[in-house]
Amino acid sequence: MTILEELNQILKDLQIPVETGYFDSQAPDQYSVLTPMSDDFQLFADDLPQQDVKNVRISIFTKNNYLDLKRQLEILLLKANFTITQRYYVEFEPETKYHHYSVDVSKNFNLEE
Repeated sequence: MTILEELNQILKDLQIPVETGYFDSQAPDQYSVLTPMSDDFQLFADDLPQQDVKNVRISIFTKNNYLDLKRQLEILLLKANFTITQRYYVEFEPETKYHHYSVDVSKNFNLEE
């Protein structure tokens, strides 16, 4: 399973609509956008990479209190063995009335031979 598939499942478990890149349909009161950030080869042996590290930004947009949602998401991410590399409140968007909160995550995948 890819990192985006895993994150999609976690967000669906929280009943949060999710898109990758941008949300192109009518935005509900709460939704999320996944943005792939980087892919890095790590842990080399015999000049070949042994692990692929994937990094994704999860942007949460909500017109409600974001704190409970943030905590629920963090718990599910940690249980699924994601590394949370950064969390931050981006802004309140007055024109749309959305709170925007971001969680950056990383996950290691072993390379198959």
